[in-house]
Amino acid sequence: MTEHNLPRGIAIALLIGCSCFGVRAAMAAETQKRPGASQETAVSDRDLQAFVKAYVDYQKIRASYGPALENAKDPQRKKQIEQEANTKVKQSLDTQGLTAERYNRIFAQVNSNESLRKRVLKQVEDERKKS
Repeated sequence: MTEHNLPRGIAIALLIGCSCFGVRAAMAAETQKRPGASQETAVSDRDLQAFVKAYVDYQKIRASYGPALENAKDPQRKKQIEQEANTKVKQSLDTQGLTAERYNRIFAQVNSNESLRKRVLKQVEDERKKS
């Protein structure tokens, strides 16, 4: 993934209890298969702003914990790192007033709507500059 692209067709695994570093492709495929899943009600500006902040936080968390997770040899250490990262992800979502489910729904909508995707990409760039 580059600095300027949100991944297409996948949901970031922000579900509590799942590794925040594992991509749940099956879950993303299921979301896209459900009738109306990507055509839910429009996303409010407030929700988009919260999504963007949570997305940027997630990327920072992933960058911070990813190398340690990859280098951890001990399964218990890996689990500990995943739990720490998931806690931080959950805190970010809570701070933004989002649930993992709402975040993933917005993510699916962004991926399925090119104009919304471009708008979010711009907001992500702006948020990264601020932080």
